[in-house]
Amino acid sequence: MPALVVVSGPKIGTRFLLTGATQRIGRDSRCDIHLDDTETSRKHAQIDLVDNEYVINDLKSSNGTLVNGHLIDSKKLRDGDRIQIGKYVFVFRLKETQPNSADKDYLKSSVSIVSDDALESSQIISRADLSDPVGETEFFDPEVANPLSVTKSHWEIMYRTSLAVSRTLDINRLLEQIVDLIFQWVQCDHACVMLTDISTGELNPVYRKNRRPQSNHQITISKTILDYVLKKEEGVMTSDAKDDRRWTSSASIEASGVCEAICVPMRGRYGVVGVLYIDTIVNADRESKSTGLNVFNEEHLKMMVTIGHQAALAIEDTNFYQSTLQAEKLAAVGQTIANLSHHVKNILQGLKGGGYMINEGLKKEDLRPVRTGWEICQKTHARIESMVLDMLTMSKQREPKRESTDLVQLIHDVITIANVSAQDAKVQLDWIPPQTHKPIFVDPEGIHRAILNLVLNAIDATGGRPDAQVSLDLLQDNHSTQIKIQDNGIGIPKSQLKSIFSLFESTKGNRGTGLGLPVSQKVIQEHGGDISVVSVVDQGTTFTIHLNHQGTD
Repeated sequence: MPALVVVSGPKIGTRFLLTGATQRIGRDSRCDIHLDDTETSRKHAQIDLVDNEYVINDLKSSNGTLVNGHLIDSKKLRDGDRIQIGKYVFVFRLKETQPNSADKDYLKSSVSIVSDDALESSQIISRADLSDPVGETEFFDPEVANPLSVTKSHWEIMYRTSLAVSRTLDINRLLEQIVDLIFQWVQCDHACVMLTDISTGELNPVYRKNRRPQSNHQITISKTILDYVLKKEEGVMTSDAKDDRRWTSSASIEASGVCEAICVPMRGRYGVVGVLYIDTIVNADRESKSTGLNVFNEEHLKMMVTIGHQAALAIEDTNFYQSTLQAEKLAAVGQTIANLSHHVKNILQGLKGGGYMINEGLKKEDLRPVRTGWEICQKTHARIESMVLDMLTMSKQREPKRESTDLVQLIHDVITIANVSAQDAKVQLDWIPPQTHKPIFVDPEGIHRAILNLVLNAIDATGGRPDAQVSLDLLQDNHSTQIKIQDNGIGIPKSQLKSIFSLFESTKGNRGTGLGLPVSQKVIQEHGGDISVVSVVDQGTTFTIHLNHQGTD
C-alpha cells in the first residue's frame, strides 16, 4: 500500500498510509495527515489518486511544497520522491509491503523487552565481536539442513552490505535494505532493529520484519541479553531455548517459543548506536535439539556482527550528514537575518529622520520641514516595498505567468519610475525605442522588476560622476530578444564579477540590500533566459538580458 515515510522532522520514522482517494496534509487537526508544525499551513497540500497515479497539489501554502528540492504547484509522484512540507521531509513509497515495519505504535505493541534476572547467571551459548575474524569460505555445508538461502562468500556479503548502505541517506530505507539482505542470507523468521535514543539512552524498536507478512508474532527480547550485548559490545547466539536447560528459567524466551536467536550490537566509530536481533520459531520439522538440525552457527553470528557494524557506520554517517545539513540551514538563516536586520535598521533610521522633521514642522507650524520629512518617508517606504518584493521573489521558485507583452511600453514604464532616482543622482537616462518591434510572451511583472533592478543598479554605479549616463537598448530578431542596460560608471573588478549575483553581495554599502541582481537573474532564468555582464573598471558596465521567444503554447 502506498505511504509517506517521515525521514526528517519531529515524527521521524512515522509512516502515513495513503488509504483514500484524497489525503489532505496540514496543521489543521481535521487533515488526514496532521502535522503539528508552525511552518506548515493549516491546509498545506493534498495527494489525490488520479487514474491509478498519485498526484500532490500545493494548496497555496505560505512556505510552499517541495518535491525533490523543487517548489511545485502540482506533480505526479514516483516511488522514492522526497517531499518537503514545513519541517517535515517524506519519502513517497508506492508499494509499502511491510506497512507496519516502522510504525511506532505497531512496534511498541509487537516488540517487547522483558526483564529476566534469572538469565544473569546463565551461560551464553556463543559470542563474537568485531575482533573475531570472518572466514573466507562459503556459507554452504551439506551437513546443515537449513543453510543460508543463498551461498555467498563472506567477502561478497560484506561487499553487498557496504554497497547497500552507501546508496541511501534515509535511515528507514537503509534498515529496510539491511533486513532484506539478512532475510536472503539467513533462514530467520523475524528480524528487529533497535536504536538508542540520544536523549534518554534507551533502546527503541524502529524497524521489524516477519518472513511471513501475515504473521502476528510478537518479538520478545530478554533485557538481560540486551544489557549484555550493549555492555560487552559483543554479539550473542542462543539455541533451542525450550530444550536447553540453561534457559529453562527464561520466561522471556520460552514463552515466545523461540528456537534460536542472534542479537548483535550495531557498533560504529563512536560507540553502539543500537542492536540487530533475529530469531526462529520451533516448528514440526525442528522440534528439538536432539535432531542436530540448527539454523544458526558461529559463521552466522560473525556475519551478523559485521553487518551490524556496517549498518552502524551508515547510520552515523547519515546522522552526521543530517546534523551538518541542519547546521548549514541554521547558518544560512542566521546570515539572512543578520543581513536583513542591517538593511531594515538603515531603513528605520530613514523613517525616524523623516518622522522627526515632520514633528518639528508641526510643532512650529512650518510646512517646509513637513514636506521634506514626508519626502524622506516616501522614499523610505519605496525602499521597504522594494526589499519586500525582492524577498518574496527569492523565496519561491515560480512559473512565469506569460502573456503577450509590449516590451517598448514596459521599458517606458521602467524609465518613468527610475527617472526620479536618476534626477536625484544627476544621471542622464537614454532610451530610444526601436522603430520596429513585436510583443513576446513573458511575465510582464517579473520582467519589469528585473529590468528596473538593473537600471537602478546602473544609476547607483554612475551617481556623482560627471556626465553620468545610463542607456537602454532593445534588440530583437525572429527567435530572441536582448535588452542592454549600459552605464559609464565605476565598473566592477574582475575579482567581484563571479559573486555579483550572490545573495547579499552588494557594493553599495548601506544603500544596497544585495538582493537586486540575484532577483533579476532568478526572474530571467525562470523564463529560460540568462543575464550576461561585461565590465571595465572606471569605464562602465553592460548587463544584457537574453530571452528566447515562446508562444502561447
